[in-house]
Amino acid sequence: MDLTGKLLIAMPGMGDPRFEHAVVAVCAHSPEGAMGLIVNKPLPKPDLPELLQNLGITPPNSDHAIHAPILFGGPVETGRGFVLHSPDWGAEEGQMRISDRLRMTGTRDILEDIAAGRGPDRALMALGYAGWGPGQLEAEILENGWLTSEGDADLALDDDYTTKWTRALAAMGVDPRTLSAAAGHA
Repeated sequence: MDLTGKLLIAMPGMGDPRFEHAVVAVCAHSPEGAMGLIVNKPLPKPDLPELLQNLGITPPNSDHAIHAPILFGGPVETGRGFVLHSPDWGAEEGQMRISDRLRMTGTRDILEDIAAGRGPDRALMALGYAGWGPGQLEAEILENGWLTSEGDADLALDDDYTTKWTRALAAMGVDPRTLSAAAGHA
């Protein structure tokens, strides 16, 4: 089963605190492994204006204020940035198609366009990513570590980070109070 474009929702009892209550947009999944971005864990620092300044990217119009948090995308390559965004941004090079409504870009040009007001309509920036080796994600799902749901671009890209986990579960008809941290096998 290809999980590209799906959402992973961390189950209670997730052994790794970095993934507690995480919602992950799966960007790529194949027999070689999987890669995704956590879409609901803002970092305290840096925010987008600070990151742009550190990269030497200055908005051409000082009135064009960009105030957005940077998200903790996952524990792998935490110094590397990724932009998860709507498909309406023009540059094709460097874009990874995740679904009809989601793309991921890891190149500087998207940040320059966002700073200039020419970026995608909806985007979030993450540092790092979540990565799994061959069969690792499938094993974690079988061990009751993750629920999988249909990819919801609106949920993935919205900026209500504090309720995203609960809303992702609710979209599946799951009440978080009914979830158990123990795996069950029939």
